[in-house]
Amino acid sequence: MARDHQEQRAWVRMPSGRRLDLLDPTPFDWDDSDLALGLARTYRWGGHSAWPLPLSVAQHSLTVMQVRADACAATGVTLTPEAALRELLHDAEEGLLGFDCISPLKPFLGAAFKTLSQKLEAAVFLRYGLPHWTPKEHAAHKVADRLAAASEAVHVAGWSAQEVHQALKISAPPLQHDPLHAVYGGTPWEPWPPALAAERFLAELKRLKQLCA
Repeated sequence: MARDHQEQRAWVRMPSGRRLDLLDPTPFDWDDSDLALGLARTYRWGGHSAWPLPLSVAQHSLTVMQVRADACAATGVTLTPEAALRELLHDAEEGLLGFDCISPLKPFLGAAFKTLSQKLEAAVFLRYGLPHWTPKEHAAHKVADRLAAASEAVHVAGWSAQEVHQALKISAPPLQHDPLHAVYGGTPWEPWPPALAAERFLAELKRLKQLCA
């Protein structure tokens, strides 16, 4: 006999030793290094890549944050540490879940999966003291996220710019320059190894938390 939903558990043991129940998360169930490693080991584009390594959600999160910061700087505005932290953590629930579902599949996973993701996101926002997006802020975030997605599709996953528009239905034009290259160097658009992605994500997370304190 199936157990009542309230009795079901989906435990994940974190590298730190903490335990997270994916069905009933709290803000105390992981530490920053757990999150960084989870995001560094969770891959975008279904794990497919034109490079030897796939692209991690950790690297993508840093890209989106940098795209957003660059857009603000172009208008003479500085992205606040709080806003930068929210950009950095915009996909944090995927690192806790260990799964980045490609967008066209999400409707097929149904309302239960959406509720699970929303619970994890709420726990993240609570843990890091993040206010929810205003409509204007969320619109600006989505522009940055779509720019990153279009660029990754071309430079990482190997789609053509025409395919990104026609097949993937992403209208944002792919960036030619890698926003992270000026910060970290290396080969533009090359996916980082998981350990390096985790290290860089964690360093940025700690820096922004200090600025927000």
